[in-house]
Amino acid sequence: MGIIPDKYIKELFQGVRSKWEEYDSRPMGGWLALSPLPVFLCIYLISSIIVNDFYKIPISAAFLIASIYAILICRGKTLEQRIAVFSEGAGNKNVLLMIWIFVLAGAFAATAKDIGAIDATVNLALRILPGKLLFAGLFIASCFISMSIGTSVGTIVALVPIAAGIAEELAAGGASGMVSSPAFITAIIVGGSFFGDNLSFISDTTIAATRTQGVSMADKFKANIRIVGPAALIVTVLYVFMGMTVDITPSSGPIEWIRLTPYILVIALAISGMNVAAVLAIGLIVNAVIGMSEGSLGWVSYLESIGGGISGMGDLIIVTMLAGGMLEVIRENGGIDLIVKGLTRSIKGKRGAELSIAALVSLANLCTANNTIAIITTGHIAKDITKRFGLNPRKTASILDTFSCLIQGLIPYGAQLLMAAGLTGVSTITIISYLYYPFVMGVCALLAILFRLPRRYS
Repeated sequence: MGIIPDKYIKELFQGVRSKWEEYDSRPMGGWLALSPLPVFLCIYLISSIIVNDFYKIPISAAFLIASIYAILICRGKTLEQRIAVFSEGAGNKNVLLMIWIFVLAGAFAATAKDIGAIDATVNLALRILPGKLLFAGLFIASCFISMSIGTSVGTIVALVPIAAGIAEELAAGGASGMVSSPAFITAIIVGGSFFGDNLSFISDTTIAATRTQGVSMADKFKANIRIVGPAALIVTVLYVFMGMTVDITPSSGPIEWIRLTPYILVIALAISGMNVAAVLAIGLIVNAVIGMSEGSLGWVSYLESIGGGISGMGDLIIVTMLAGGMLEVIRENGGIDLIVKGLTRSIKGKRGAELSIAALVSLANLCTANNTIAIITTGHIAKDITKRFGLNPRKTASILDTFSCLIQGLIPYGAQLLMAAGLTGVSTITIISYLYYPFVMGVCALLAILFRLPRRYS
């Protein structure tokens, strides 16, 4: 056996390195730019299926691997530049704002629980709502609150801790199976929050959809309610039937109004239009006043409660930053541009035009994990398609808003589901499996396109 001279080995490695540097210097193109998303989903979903446990696989681990992969496949930039792009996405002002809300929400939820606010609110809810109408009542309440405050995240922050408490009461009262599952009760709130977020006049998604299409909010609402109204009705009826098996006796003790104050105040301030972060900060102060005046919390225990609440949001914060960085790399590499070109290349007829708009905003939402940004990103393209094919801009605005809310409710790395999971300690995938409203809404929206409904706006 001969020995290969060192100079030939050196030349071989130099040649391989030269070819790799030539390849690595080319701008990324094709579907490779979008591949980090399926890599993440495959790692998380397949691993969870293999172990038959969606709680066991940390979503942060799947995002870390997918993020490393996104940085490695990025071409045309040095490693330092790639990391800079990733860091820019992770430190985006919208991401950081969401993280601040997560921190405040964790602290508020923990201190509210320690002063007994959650238990008091749960008892009041069970007393007001008959057991058999409990699920439908929670859904309708979340629909109206989210319409009033215009934000799904604010609704989830306000109601999900109460939902978790109701699940505990149902389990303690003898209910078993799905109806006493925290994920199921949480999904009721999350579904209703998307109904209001989709229709509210003060929702950022409504504002983005109407402004990009040049229509009034009232006109968009009239078209939109005809599409999603049947979905809300179907889901409400479903929850009524599901509640027929619930038989729970609420506490007969007095209503603890002082302990109800934090949640009543949070909902009232949110409805008034105050910023969610400011609302939670005020709620945190109110919890301190109530806890210390009643003796349920001291200064040290109050700080410990805040620390525990923030720590409980740690994984959620990491996931949010990793998702923001990875999605920024996808955007920088032309992933969204690729989607736009692919979907607008071969549109035929009004039905095809509306379907392309729905697919466009849906895929953009997958790549941004933010329904408002997805609408803003694709809004001007949707307006061009609307003019070219003679579509009704009111229906186009409805399609943009509805399908972006649909996808936002079904991605495990969306802010709403991450927030809900962080507040209840359950897996986002488990919550998604109980999210009836977004699925029914999506079916109704798709049928509205295929059958050209509502006629007045088609």
